[in-house]
Amino acid sequence: MFLSEFEQKVNRAKTLDFGALFSEAIELFKKVWVQGLITILISIAAILPLYCIVYIPLLMLGVDPELIGQNEDVNVSFLIFIGLFFIVFGIVASAVSIALMSAFYRICKQKDLGVSLKDDYFYYFKKAYFMKLIKLAIVSLAISVLASLLFLFPLIYVIVPISFFTVVFAFNPEARVTDIVKASFKLGHKKWLITFGLMLVCGFLAEMVGMLLCFVGLFATLSFAYLPLYIIYKEVIGFENSEEESVFIETTI
Repeated sequence: MFLSEFEQKVNRAKTLDFGALFSEAIELFKKVWVQGLITILISIAAILPLYCIVYIPLLMLGVDPELIGQNEDVNVSFLIFIGLFFIVFGIVASAVSIALMSAFYRICKQKDLGVSLKDDYFYYFKKAYFMKLIKLAIVSLAISVLASLLFLFPLIYVIVPISFFTVVFAFNPEARVTDIVKASFKLGHKKWLITFGLMLVCGFLAEMVGMLLCFVGLFATLSFAYLPLYIIYKEVIGFENSEEESVFIETTI
């Protein structure tokens, strides 16, 4: 049911205007830049320790990472262990990132609708969503690796659909992983050019403005690069019968 309705909305979607979407992203950024900054800082605090953990087996065995593949004393089983360790790390880091960004998109929706709810940055860190986050992370990494092996163009193409994984999951957390992936590719394929263009422009501006603010400002502006995905989802799919809309209606009566 979810997938069929989603595809119908994508097929019936109106032509999107780049300028209008960009202006809407700017207006939304004014409302959520603080929440975006907090999300980025939490992401760094959560993922940075994982990067440190990656080097533990290397340090314990006294192996220099730069010598892997060159040191004759490094056996095949150790290389396999390191490879599996890095895969697990990538999956966990990706799952954490999806959960945090999904929560950010949920907050964006609340601010966009004018709903006064608590900013819950850990909303998707629940047992009910754990396996779904892991599966989405595995699919995301698998597609990225496969596309990379097929050279540059496939990788550029899948960047957009994979980017939609998070926003589609954020607003449809009960949907099956396969349906989330299919829906993301449907939306990403249909609106690929305008999505890629907005992501490129917003990402470039976020980086440039952040660098002008003495680099530290990059943490405050980086979330602007993620807003086009939310704006396009809202314009194409929209929100119906949501928890936030119900609260909004109740608070305005």
